[in-house]
Order: sequence, then structure tokens, then C-alpha cells
Amino acid sequence: MVAATTAIALADLVYQRVRMRRELRMSRTEIRDEFKEQEGDPTIKAKLRQIRQERARRRMMQAVPQAAVVIANPTHYAVALRYERETMAAPVVVAKGVDRVALRIREIADAHGVPIVENPPLARALHATVDLDAAIDPEHYQAVAEIIGFVMRRRGAAARPSS
Repeated sequence: MVAATTAIALADLVYQRVRMRRELRMSRTEIRDEFKEQEGDPTIKAKLRQIRQERARRRMMQAVPQAAVVIANPTHYAVALRYERETMAAPVVVAKGVDRVALRIREIADAHGVPIVENPPLARALHATVDLDAAIDPEHYQAVAEIIGFVMRRRGAAARPSS
């Protein structure tokens, strides 16, 4: 009798522990709700990210008219550089983009008289290696200096009256 009662008690103990563990598990809905509480709703986070990107794109497009030159690949890449000889050690990327954004950068630059120089390898390299609002890498100094020098000489020649 004691052996039978002990066996039943052990079986009940195992059964109760398994049942308790199953009851403590969270359902998929509970897991999702807890994640939303801890991390925030993913749809709201995505919308906020979209708004931040749009604002950054707008600021970037507003900086294009102050650029010294836009270096572009004819169809895909555009990088706008600002350079002021007196205050800057190296040119700074004020805008960069691919495809539609690049086309928009070119349109704004054209509307504001910012020179557009087509140099596909340099445009791709600058787009890939330099962050927005950062100075260009030293490895690109020579190529960019040649382009900016060319643009400045052209502007100087255009500013001088012909006699």
C-alpha cells in the first residue's frame, strides 16, 4: 500500500511540475506584447525612422546650393562637396545619393549654378567611403583637388572681363 501510494505521489509530482511549466510559458501573443512594451511598437519605430530619413534628406538637399562642385556618375551617383580655402583643410561631403536622389542633387546643383563634373570612379569611391558632413579621405585629395582647382580656374576666368 505504501509503495503504491509513493509511486502515485511521484507520478503526480512529475505531472504537476510539467503542468506548471507549461502554464508559465508565454504564448506568441504574450511574447509579442511584451516585446512591444520593452522595445516599442515596430510600426511606430519604422514611421519615426522614415520621418528622420526624410528630414535628413531635406537638410542634405538644402546644402547642395552651398557646394563648390558636384562630382557625378552620369546616371547613378552624385556627391556634392563644399570647400572654402580659408576655413577648411579638406572638402566636406554635404550631399550624396544614388539614382533618384543623385538626379535630384544634380537638378538642384544645376538650378543654383553649382558645377557638375562627371567622374564615375571618383563619384563611386566618395559615395562608398565618405559619410555625410565628413571631410574626404586623404586618398582622394589629389583627384578632388584637381577637380576643385579646375572649377575655381573656370570661375575665375568667367569672372574676369574679356578685353
